[in-house]
Amino acid sequence: MLITNRWINDLIGLLFPEVCYSCGVGLFRGEKMVCTKCLYDLPFTDYHKYKENRVAKQLWGRLPVNAAMAMLYFRKGGKVQTLIHRLKYHNKTEIGVFLGNMLGEKLKEAPLYGDIDIIIPVPLHRKKLKLRGYNQSAFIASGIAEQLGVGFRDDVLVRVTSTESQTKKSRFSRYENMLLVFKVEIEAEILNRHVLIVDDVITTGATLEACASVLLAKGAAKVSIAALAFAE
Repeated sequence: MLITNRWINDLIGLLFPEVCYSCGVGLFRGEKMVCTKCLYDLPFTDYHKYKENRVAKQLWGRLPVNAAMAMLYFRKGGKVQTLIHRLKYHNKTEIGVFLGNMLGEKLKEAPLYGDIDIIIPVPLHRKKLKLRGYNQSAFIASGIAEQLGVGFRDDVLVRVTSTESQTKKSRFSRYENMLLVFKVEIEAEILNRHVLIVDDVITTGATLEACASVLLAKGAAKVSIAALAFAE
């Protein structure tokens, strides 16, 4: 039976080959979504090992975050951009869970993330959510939750105002633009708890700062931040 199942799987793989979401090369048996070579080439930051990393320093003096990190460096034209682009714009939500699992494994090694009570993704406004059909950060967060064995909720924090693109704004303009954008819908879920906020890519940190500020104002005991990537 085992040999028969393997033969069937090989036939399916021949007819419908799975390819690496990063480079497009066919995957070998045992590889999943990203080939071994691309995984080896991913630009890991190792920020989870250091409290005073570049992401954390970017938020210093802005709000009292317990810990902040990003797993990968985001570089234009790089493998990380390709993976995140497929996740966000091509309905490849399984990439979010896959990379979220990897991120969760990293967080297991970090004492500052050892007492997380609840994981919350950065929310999309309902109009963008309807247009895209899903929140990519929610899939990343669910992958982290699987690894940490912690509750994941995507209905606790909501985006009440739709903001324009932040890409070409200055840091201060982004911060101003994010004020009053988020609202805590279920305060009991965060009250006196350590909340982990999850996003896909950190640029200036304005969005995460706004989320964290609202959560702390509504009674969260601590807020930590984790993202897939950090845009240098």
